[in-house]
Amino acid sequence: MAKEKETDFIIKKLLDAAGIGCQAEGCAIHEIQVALQSASKRGTGKVGFPEFVGQSGDFIIVIEDKASATNQVKYINESDKETLLMDLKSVTDYAENGALHYALHIIEHTNFKKVFAFGCSGTDSKRMTIRPIFVSPTHYRLLPKVKDFSSFSSENISRYYEEVVCGKEPIEKVELREILGRAQKLHEDLRNYGHLGDDEKPLVVSAILLALQEEKYNNFSTENLTGDKVETDGKKIFAALCAHMTRVEVLPETKKEMVINKFRFIVDKPNLSEIDVRLGKSPLRYYAEYLHSQILTAICNNSPEDVLGRFYGEFIKYSGGDGQTLGIVLTPKHITELFVKLAEIKPSDKVLDPCCGTGGFLIAAMHEMLSSVSNEEEKAYIKRNNLHGIELNDKMFAIATTNMVVRGDGQSKLICKDFLKRDAELLRQNNYTVGLMNPPYSQGKNKTNAHLTELKFICHLLDSLADGGRCVVIVPQSTMVGKTKEDKADKQYILANHTLEGVITLNTSTFYNVGTNPVIAVFTAHQPHPADKLSKFVDFKNDGYEVFAHIGLMPTPKAEELRKHLLDCWFQGKSAPNSFIVRSTVEADDEWLHSFYYFNDEIPTAADFEKTMADYLTFEFNMLTHGRGYLFEEAIVGKEVCNG
Repeated sequence: MAKEKETDFIIKKLLDAAGIGCQAEGCAIHEIQVALQSASKRGTGKVGFPEFVGQSGDFIIVIEDKASATNQVKYINESDKETLLMDLKSVTDYAENGALHYALHIIEHTNFKKVFAFGCSGTDSKRMTIRPIFVSPTHYRLLPKVKDFSSFSSENISRYYEEVVCGKEPIEKVELREILGRAQKLHEDLRNYGHLGDDEKPLVVSAILLALQEEKYNNFSTENLTGDKVETDGKKIFAALCAHMTRVEVLPETKKEMVINKFRFIVDKPNLSEIDVRLGKSPLRYYAEYLHSQILTAICNNSPEDVLGRFYGEFIKYSGGDGQTLGIVLTPKHITELFVKLAEIKPSDKVLDPCCGTGGFLIAAMHEMLSSVSNEEEKAYIKRNNLHGIELNDKMFAIATTNMVVRGDGQSKLICKDFLKRDAELLRQNNYTVGLMNPPYSQGKNKTNAHLTELKFICHLLDSLADGGRCVVIVPQSTMVGKTKEDKADKQYILANHTLEGVITLNTSTFYNVGTNPVIAVFTAHQPHPADKLSKFVDFKNDGYEVFAHIGLMPTPKAEELRKHLLDCWFQGKSAPNSFIVRSTVEADDEWLHSFYYFNDEIPTAADFEKTMADYLTFEFNMLTHGRGYLFEEAIVGKEVCNG
């Protein structure tokens, strides 16, 4: 202990030299001081303080130190020096692990969401080991070691953050790259150590996440996964997840049993529970430690992002599939957030997602509702009564249930059924005020499955909502065209019984790895469409999102401004050029798309005319040289007959 005081003294001198005001074993910031009252490293919920806590610029500084360099850090695996082992012993005995523990606690229990945690060791000021770790709600990152704290002074810390942490890239891109990287690594580890099929991988992740929830009740610990051949690691995880499903009162009982049965295979796969010589532990323990250290906090911070859904999508991508063969088109986070804005979701709403997948829309809706209330009873009521989902795929249903349970909603009304076979009048009696849906795409391709078109899903959802219910769906553009007689009949049915508020044409890269050009359509249920109503048709292809190599779709700095402009035009009637928004009456035979109603009211310039003529002459010359000059003769004849 005396030597550790020497380390404390050295750290204090280095902080003073950098002009960083940090308090020893406490914090001058009241919100953090309160949070630390329950931050014990032993998980007892009692008081716990790092060696130093302070603030520099917009960042919180947390420091944990040890006298011996051998107590600097404990990794999950010596071959993986980017992930810290966060079990009780590691958090207690190692500087970096302990610092990360306190940083995560501060982020979870305060409004401070950017923390630099430092693990320090040594008693020689010239040979000190100082490792910064950047911690946010969705990830942490081990950074290069530093020799002092000069880069973290109030004058320098923002520059350090931008250059070292972000690489001068938006933090969203950094965090998403971290998520994708971890998804890829976990996918490979699930394959290499567990020999798991693509449909089993997300279920193993879900099972472990549920088991880890029992840690706070001292009913589960990764340290107890010892590779025992009788009480196997699979049995221990399965028992813990069953206990947690009971503890959070997942209802109804039939739903709980159905979900539990989907996880039972982890008990029956002995290779998952046996010690793997490459790991020095069982694959299940390795996965549990990895998920505990790298994933759990990202899912549990009540973020609107469907992190588990993101993982599922990544598993599919790395397996060489596009997701369509499994009926999965996961909706991006910025679209689920736009949905809840377009639906004007309030805490009193009752939300139905009839094709809920991994639960992304329900999570976004829950986040929106909870952000508007502060009373814990109201929050509990929302989680218990206001979120309803239907999912046909039993494995997706298990994942959706897990996703909601992990976010503290064990009683969400999820059922595993075929939505189209549910009676609309019976569903309507539940008084759903909001419907959100991303239905299966391209299923109704012929006469035998014509009942599975996207329009059939839309009609059935509208019929299932309460009078005046708001309905927001995302579908391919072709759905709004309505090419077949059956499609036109469905569109006529919608106008006769419901109201089309408008359609938003989205960025063609929204589902960039699927190849679907999507639109968002907004309806009001059980209010026949007035003949003189002006529906809104928006070209929102320029939404501020671009596809970045090795990452995917990401926002540019203009994304938030462009979304605000869209919502202002949609709700406030803000004026904008016809090239962005057109307001028009509609017919069933119309193509319900901006491109159908748009007319260019800008007078072309002389340069526009010259370019058009040059393009036409080039085209005509090309046709003539390829022996297709007759095309122009027919055009002339047709014109003469028409004029005659």
